[in-house]
Amino acid sequence: MDRQDDALRYDVSVPGDPAGVLAAAEQAERAGLDRLLVAETAHDPFIQLARAADRTSRIELATGVAVAFARTPMTLAYQAWGVHEVSGGRAVVGLGSQVKPHIERRFGMPWDRPAARMREYVHAVRAIWHSWQTGDRLRFRGDFYTHTVMTPVFAPPPVAAGVPRILLAGVGPLMTATAGAVADGFISHPFTTVGYLRDRVLPGVRAARAQAEADREPWTDRPFEIAGNVLAATGRTAEELAANRAALRGRIAFYASTPAYLPVLAQHGWQDLHEDLHRLSLRGNWQRMAELIDDEVFDAFAVAGTVEEVAAEIHRRYAGLATRLSVSSPDGTDPALDIAVLTALRALD
Repeated sequence: MDRQDDALRYDVSVPGDPAGVLAAAEQAERAGLDRLLVAETAHDPFIQLARAADRTSRIELATGVAVAFARTPMTLAYQAWGVHEVSGGRAVVGLGSQVKPHIERRFGMPWDRPAARMREYVHAVRAIWHSWQTGDRLRFRGDFYTHTVMTPVFAPPPVAAGVPRILLAGVGPLMTATAGAVADGFISHPFTTVGYLRDRVLPGVRAARAQAEADREPWTDRPFEIAGNVLAATGRTAEELAANRAALRGRIAFYASTPAYLPVLAQHGWQDLHEDLHRLSLRGNWQRMAELIDDEVFDAFAVAGTVEEVAAEIHRRYAGLATRLSVSSPDGTDPALDIAVLTALRALD
């Protein structure tokens, strides 16, 4: 199922800020990295990936991740196909569900049974792409989505490289199993530990994928990816490293205060830490929250040090567990540092 016998792939993750995407894409391609991941925060990642397509020729272009339920399957299908078409077949779609308040109150979209909805969402997107790629009539009817109209004027041309890959992000058992059941890969959340990923997440992902293969689902003819996403802090100077380490401590505190991520903490017996952080988050006491993340907790969730030290530790933790890796650095980190870490990681293979 997994490509664990092959060399690891290395992906650089960048914010969706239009000012930095093009330079980061060019640097990543020059460094020989495998995939550019553009996050969805304050900007639409598909627009930035389409821009990057014009400045690159080899590197894959992926959302890391796009909010699925903010869009209908048809909207997502058009956006991803646009990147796929202009890039010569290099688009990869990373999808996540987001949380209920954002879907309902930020995007104004429905939220219910997210794992079941995501399963159907992926099937719907694939049905649309199949119609465009083959010219077959679009006939998709589900519990959440219906797509049955596609006239030639609205159908983009087929892409010689085939349809994009779809990867799903998840934390809980239902969504992670959904990734194994219907996607081309699973994206690990950065707020995880090796133990939680190995013992609690991947067994369910692999079991679901094995069932899909046994059922001879058509998408299982492509290898399944497991994308590790590692919190990392490094720096060119001791001062820069200290600043990035402190910023990452705050980010860990934020994740750990969120009820959805309690199972990750519970894996290590840190439920009380979550309760303390959650109370502080309701008061907006972010500084005190960061102070509660001691070195034991920090080292379980993140890697910090020089470029070489970070690369060596990530390789030690994830080689043989993931098929591809990216690093998730504090906001504002120079992408060149992440590229340096990934280049050092590749040298360890």
